[in-house]
Amino acid sequence: MNNVNNALLSMYAWTETGLVAVAGFCIQAPLVLTWPFDRRKVVTGRLFRLIGATAARLNPFWKFSVHGNPVPPGPRTVVVSNHESNADCFLISYLPWEMKWLGKDSLFKIPVVGWSMWLAGDIPVRRGEKDSAQQAMAQCARWLDKGMPIMIFPEGTRSKTDELLPFKDGAFRLAIETGADVLPMAVSGTRRALPKHSWRFATSRGMVTVGTPISTKGMTLDDVGRLKDLAREQILALRATLKPLTGVEDAPTDAPA
Repeated sequence: MNNVNNALLSMYAWTETGLVAVAGFCIQAPLVLTWPFDRRKVVTGRLFRLIGATAARLNPFWKFSVHGNPVPPGPRTVVVSNHESNADCFLISYLPWEMKWLGKDSLFKIPVVGWSMWLAGDIPVRRGEKDSAQQAMAQCARWLDKGMPIMIFPEGTRSKTDELLPFKDGAFRLAIETGADVLPMAVSGTRRALPKHSWRFATSRGMVTVGTPISTKGMTLDDVGRLKDLAREQILALRATLKPLTGVEDAPTDAPA
């Protein structure tokens, strides 16, 4: 595919994503009427994930899927994943269960998308601000108390390379303090789906797979480092199983699927 065709298809993909987001929000907004009967905001949350999955399915560059038959997490679970690109959120939305996501507050300021995140019950956090992080963790703990799993990228931001960035403590402190399990998952193939600092899409066969829950029973905050290592090892192993399936190392990145 030449640059002109890529640009045209990328413009189509962005337009399609925007239209799906607007249409989805128009359906999602009236569903706030379910909140008095749905204290976990499952209805508005699941609809938002379906909006993301629908936009991904209509994207001509992407072929996303779930690998294996993942078992839904328990109600008190902190889910952690590696983070390759902004396309990760679309891919993970293919999973058939609801989680509340921790995300940077700038995303919540994006028209329509940010409004939908708020309606879904997702949690904003300002990077580098201790008070914001504490408030976000408190909100995560309240969701866990309601029996709602939490989704966190422990790297904190997208990795620019194939190497995982160091994991931050927050997700693991939260799990230990609330007695929650930690559920590692891995994504592969999304780095080229929407390259960092680029508006153009590229062909991607993205996959997500889910690991085995790690119990925090009996752990104290002294075990945060060990818990991080256990999750990191599992994510690396999960990602290694996906790489041959997603063709990360040798697939072309300049033609649509």
